[in-house]
Amino acid sequence: MTGARGVDGEVVVTGMGMVTPVGTTAAEVTAAMCEGRSGLVRPPAGSLLEGSVDVAAFGPPVDPASVLPAPETRVVDRYIVMALRAAADALADAHVEVGRDVDPYRIGVILSGTGGLATLEAQVVTRTQRGRLGVSPYLLPGMLPNMGAARVAIRHGIRGYSSSIGTACAAGAQSVGEGLRLLRAGEADIVVCGCSEAPLFPTLADTFSNARALARGWAADPAGASRPFDRRRNGLVLGEGAGVLVLERAAHADARGAAGYAGVAGWGATNDAHHPTTPHPEGEGATACMRRALADAGLAPGDIGYVNAHGTSTKIGDRAEALAIRRVFGAEGCPPVSATKAVTGHMLGASGVVEAAVSVLALRRGVLPPTHNLDDPDPECDLDHVRKGPRPAPGIGHVMSNSFGFGGHNVSLVLGPPGTRLARTV
Repeated sequence: MTGARGVDGEVVVTGMGMVTPVGTTAAEVTAAMCEGRSGLVRPPAGSLLEGSVDVAAFGPPVDPASVLPAPETRVVDRYIVMALRAAADALADAHVEVGRDVDPYRIGVILSGTGGLATLEAQVVTRTQRGRLGVSPYLLPGMLPNMGAARVAIRHGIRGYSSSIGTACAAGAQSVGEGLRLLRAGEADIVVCGCSEAPLFPTLADTFSNARALARGWAADPAGASRPFDRRRNGLVLGEGAGVLVLERAAHADARGAAGYAGVAGWGATNDAHHPTTPHPEGEGATACMRRALADAGLAPGDIGYVNAHGTSTKIGDRAEALAIRRVFGAEGCPPVSATKAVTGHMLGASGVVEAAVSVLALRRGVLPPTHNLDDPDPECDLDHVRKGPRPAPGIGHVMSNSFGFGGHNVSLVLGPPGTRLARTV
């Protein structure tokens, strides 16, 4: 990966859509991040998660009938429904109608996710109870990991490149990176990039719990359960949600009079090659990833004015990321850092896209969201933490967003000023 821009110049974000535990609009999500309005709650009485987790972060309800024809709503996983909602909102935000604003074969979709495991589990139970004839013929189109991308393509008439990426919690950010690669290569004018995750069902929650990965002992204070980089952190909080960004060649956006939120300046991807679930303790893969992203963007460490950290609130993960950030930027030159999973929980692969959107909004507004619940910073995570309220940062220039996943997958995105004639206000 190099800093070459390819044949088609700069790439910009012209639209965004989100379904998160703290809101569905840029204004709602920004306010929650800055004000500390938490989406972390105890599972309600009667919830399937009751007894499996102390705390979770639920997204808002989305009516399947609002995004799918009535016959197809019977067995469609929530992850697909959220993906469709976020994609529709992002395309509307970008003022893109396929066929009017872009050739159907010149727009692509890269929309990732773990898939509809809850739907699969429910059908396994149905088969056990009713036999093989009880299994729905809609099962596969209702739960496969590629169906978020496929359904978005079907609904909007997107006939260009289509893909789904399976790099766990790095999948959403990698979808954006691959979209950037596609646009730079001149193979599309617009790419719809994102991820949707619906992990809030007992079996997945139980495996995280049994692996001792979840925050424990916070039932009386659910909003305090996710506390990235804090001494008292003891695990992540599972969340659900979806995020979608519309990426576009700046020249194409200018030609149709569209305004850009931010430029996608570069990205990096590496693998720790260390362990299936545990990050490299010295943060070697994450360090190399951030350096690759900087090189791809043609920037120096001092050009980055803010880092949105992966920051899951786990002991090993936060410590390894903090070490990697210090290695890349130096102890004296470290930019401000915050981790917004403190209010959204960990939406797995969807976190990377939502956090990229949050980074874009911070860049546009010149205000950095804090890491909430960071009351007593761990000295092993010594960084320039944004905490106890948002920090004004006018003219920050470029920002970085990190995402790391099971299997050692690391992705860093670098975002900067839009390369369009018109800039979005937020």
